[in-house]
Amino acid sequence: MTMNIEALLSPAEYQARRARGFVGEVCVVFDVLRATSVIVTGLANGAGGFVPAEEISEAVTLRAKYPGALPAGEREGLKITAAQSGGVEFDFGNSPREYTKSRVSEKIIISTTTNGTRALRACETADAVAVGSFLNLTATVMWLQSRGASRVVLVCAGTGESAALEDILCAGAFCDLLARSKQTCVVEDSAAAAWSVFREAGNDLLGAMRHAQNGRRLLENPELRDDVEFCLRRDVFEIVGLMGRDGMIRRV
Repeated sequence: MTMNIEALLSPAEYQARRARGFVGEVCVVFDVLRATSVIVTGLANGAGGFVPAEEISEAVTLRAKYPGALPAGEREGLKITAAQSGGVEFDFGNSPREYTKSRVSEKIIISTTTNGTRALRACETADAVAVGSFLNLTATVMWLQSRGASRVVLVCAGTGESAALEDILCAGAFCDLLARSKQTCVVEDSAAAAWSVFREAGNDLLGAMRHAQNGRRLLENPELRDDVEFCLRRDVFEIVGLMGRDGMIRRV
């Protein structure tokens, strides 16, 4: 089956597309630094599921629906404080290194981030929504092929209101992997642009992050700089994370 590949490279694009919906399409959402990398890591370490929330207040409210769930997330890259949440102390920030097996096994995590969880929610009308990252890239491509998806939208979460180089690189790596697998594809210009960026910079992802807004910000923070290299590792986990109709992301 021929697979049509499109990419939405910025928040403005996927929010505009949200208005008309994604019916008949499969979305793969990338927020490499760091929301989708967090979700993949947490699921690989046994988390029962992640519930993406768009706002801090929504994350706090959702705890009533999921008793015992752990709130997590960031604003401006940093863990949400009790002052920001109206008195609720969040259990996790947005570093994948926090989501160890001992802390997340069998736990439900309610997460709200600046871009990643909003991008996931923007895609909720799609036939399926997968969580994409370098950490589980091959597993996600293989799942997509096994599903026989004909229309695929690669959604780059971005940084603030801007496109994010790391997300575009991962979308490009996704296209590259599909091509290497001999998958018959129609690659739209948007996805071809991401693929071209990856072919140019994919051999030195860490070096590319020194020129990326979010990458520079994390690399300049001594407590968070190791997250960058962690999130750029390829195929560490052989799992796929899918968002169900109930809004929860689970391992499949």
